[in-house]
Formats: sequence, C-alpha cells, structure tokens
Amino acid sequence: MNYQEIMQEVLTIEAQTLSSAKVSDNITKIVETILKAKGKLIITGVGKSGLIGAKMAATFASTGTSSFFLHPTEALHGDLGMISEGDVVIAISYSGESSELSAILPHIKRFNIPLIGMTRDENSTLGSLSDEVIRIDVQKEACPLNIAPTSSTTLTLALGDALAVCLMRARNFAKEDFASFHPGGALGKQLFVKVKDLMKIENLPLITKDTTLKEAIVVMSEGRLGNVLITDENSHLVALLSDGDIRRALMKEDFSLEESAFKYSTKDPKTLNNENLLASDALVMIENDKIQLLVVTDKEKNIRGVLHIHTLVEAGIK
Repeated sequence: MNYQEIMQEVLTIEAQTLSSAKVSDNITKIVETILKAKGKLIITGVGKSGLIGAKMAATFASTGTSSFFLHPTEALHGDLGMISEGDVVIAISYSGESSELSAILPHIKRFNIPLIGMTRDENSTLGSLSDEVIRIDVQKEACPLNIAPTSSTTLTLALGDALAVCLMRARNFAKEDFASFHPGGALGKQLFVKVKDLMKIENLPLITKDTTLKEAIVVMSEGRLGNVLITDENSHLVALLSDGDIRRALMKEDFSLEESAFKYSTKDPKTLNNENLLASDALVMIENDKIQLLVVTDKEKNIRGVLHIHTLVEAGIK
C-alpha cells in the first residue's frame, strides 16, 4: 500500500474543495450583522463541527471579535444563560440535522438575536431556522468511504478563517492590536515586546573622541558588549568601535595602541531613534545590516541605550 499516494490524494481532494468553493452572496450582510452586534459572537456545534467551531471562536476572539464556543448539550443544561440580547450566534452542522444542535435552536430564537447557520442544506432544520446561511458545499469527502468529515471540516474551518479576516479588515485590526491579545509566549514576544523593554541603559561603554585605543579596549572589556560608543564634546554619538574594527586595525602598518580609538572606528554607525519599535523589527534591522549592536538615540543623537543581538536572542525574539 502506497501511503504517500493516499496522503497526496487526500490533500488534492481537500485542495480542490477549497479552490472550487463559492463565497455566499449574503456574506456582506453577515459581516455587517456581526459588526453591528453589541454583544458577543457565539459559536456552537457538536462532534467534528463543534471542534471546528471551538477553533473559530478562538480565532475570532484573538482578532478583535469578542467570541466564545458554546456546546449544545451544556446549553440545554444551563449554559443558555450565556446568550443574551445583542449577541450573534453561528451554528455549525454539515447535515443541518444534528439532534443536539436542533434541540437548542428554538431556544436561541427566543432571544430574538441573529442566527447564522453553516450547513450544506438551506432547507434543513438549521438552514430553515437561520436568518442567514453560509453554505458548506462539498462534492466529496476525502475519506474513502465518503463518510468521515474531512473535506467538509476543512472547508468549514477555511470559511471561518475567511470570515475572521473580513472582520479584521473591517475593523482595521493592526499588528499592535493583535499584540495586545497575545502578550505571552513566542508570539507575544514577537508582537508585544518593544526595544525600550530590552535595551541596556546603564553602565554603557562610553568614550570620547580623544580616548586612546588602549584605553578603549579596557572600556570595551568592562562593558562586555564587544563595542564602545564614541561621543563628541556634547555627548552626541559620533562613532562606534567594535572588536571587528580592532581586528581590521591590527592589519594596518601604522597600527598603534596610542592612537585615538576614533581613528579606527566606524563613523556614523547604525542607530535607531524610536525606542517604541517592536523588538522583532529591531532584530530584522540588525540582521539586515549585519551588526551586533544597535544604538538607540533621540533625534539629536543623544544616546538613550543600546540593544545587542544576544539580548534579543536570549529574550526569545525571532
């Protein structure tokens, strides 16, 4: 049995399901209904549809639409109280005849709130009770028996993602908004941590333009950043001396430890004058410019701090 061929066949069937899917003509009305809602977007469904619904609710909630998943069975035993005026409900059932879901639909209608059904059959119980229907049009399940929810759940999930993106666009949901919903973990670090949260601001390795290279090396060793910052008489940044600059200087015939460090330094080094920049964006700058240290200044070149690539890596910024 060639399992590679089987897997490829499943992927092809599901990909064809997505590529041939048609967007409902009523999608604008559905999006506007959700946008105008003063309450929450509640997703409900059982079995595989319920699992997809839970993922959809999580996606909506993390992208600016207050949402949660409600299990129909739990709803019949008290959780209907979680639904209130101003809410919108999306109910998912591929057949439209799920007994557990059908049992709560009349109770949902009592709240006189919009009910959006996701089903293949507009004439099913779910379809007929829904104010609007998003059709799940699947020609064939990827299951060899054409029974197990495969293509249908994939399409339902994709439609949920598409609806979430429509709502994001309508709300002008930006990267900063996304960051506020994901403050923890790797994603939160990428989208929430700013340069000012990680930059070093104390005991910076500072020298003046007339400091000798010998003295600069001592300051560099004490600073443990592999660099020293060179300032003018007004304490403005004018150059940066790195350990790489020193290695290159050693190759010169006129090299001398008694020369000024400024002679061998990098003039007009890469700087950043926005300490509110995301740390992940600062990492991109460091990698693109092939540097280790980014000096953070104000617009007058006064030094505010420094950000080292090792600090970003240790903080889990990617």
